[in-house]
Amino acid sequence: MAEQRAERPGDHTGGTEGESLLTVLLALAANLGIAIAKIVAALVTGSASMAAEAAHSIADTFNEVLLVVGLRRSDRPADRRHPLGYGKERYIWTLLVAVAIFGMGALFAFYQGFQTLARHHGNEADPLVGYCVLAVSFVLEAISWRQALRQVRAAARTERLPLTAYIRRTDEPTAISVLLEDSAALIGLLLAFAGLGLHQLTGSAVWDGIGSVLIGVLLSAVALVLGRINLNLLIGSQADPRVVADVRARLAAAPEVEWVVDLVTMTVGADRVLVCARLDFRDALTAGDVERACVRMARELREAHDEIDEVFLEPVPRDDPELRERVIARYGRTLPPEQLESE
Repeated sequence: MAEQRAERPGDHTGGTEGESLLTVLLALAANLGIAIAKIVAALVTGSASMAAEAAHSIADTFNEVLLVVGLRRSDRPADRRHPLGYGKERYIWTLLVAVAIFGMGALFAFYQGFQTLARHHGNEADPLVGYCVLAVSFVLEAISWRQALRQVRAAARTERLPLTAYIRRTDEPTAISVLLEDSAALIGLLLAFAGLGLHQLTGSAVWDGIGSVLIGVLLSAVALVLGRINLNLLIGSQADPRVVADVRARLAAAPEVEWVVDLVTMTVGADRVLVCARLDFRDALTAGDVERACVRMARELREAHDEIDEVFLEPVPRDDPELRERVIARYGRTLPPEQLESE
């Protein structure tokens, strides 16, 4: 079996890494200050919504630390024990962020809300401190949210994708995590403000409890979305379909190749894609011709797509029945003509 392994020419993610780190550090600074202020306001007002928001900000502060650790550890170069690098470690840390959002934020918000609803009463302290803290928190969260949104929008434009499609397809969940956290924080602040205000107007703590429960629902939804994104990336998702289609077309157009028998791509980190292809080469080629063709095609693929990190090309006969069944088992009986010849 002949095989060529293409080496990564250099790190092309430096700009993205720096932007992501700036986004995370800005969110960390904002959330730390907000968390301290909310804790004080929750103690002064006795508001369940404010306590839920304090827990939310504490969780967010902890989460930004996890994101910084993930950025640092996942950017380590490949070594003997990890030949494809540490890129996927970022997804583990971001998955922990989703767990922390639910465990530290949502569950505490549910607890505070249901406890307040069960009591049907709460402290009647002057909520002015709470309003002031919520207003300042909203401004700080908006600054962090704007930075995260700017980064995500710029990345979506670079990929020529709508914002929602980019969020679903991205292999860089760090900025997405900050954007979703800050979006939830802004909505949560409005819910806390509503709960605090309705409690003051009606004298009933039920509204405060409802606000806390709604914050818990909001945080649970964010945790589920982040968990789903990172779970797919950890399992090993296919590269962008446009990249896959272009790689297939380039391999099929090579003069030495008769047929692209199989093509497998996998995201192995932020802006890092592994390409494995089984190719049916022309029978008249010598072993040296095949080797040189593999080196050239691997180089051309990396030059065409910066995110392609490693390329493995394997010469195979396209009429091998065992290989055919393996490909059909992966993709099903309905295969595109460029995948396998029709049966």
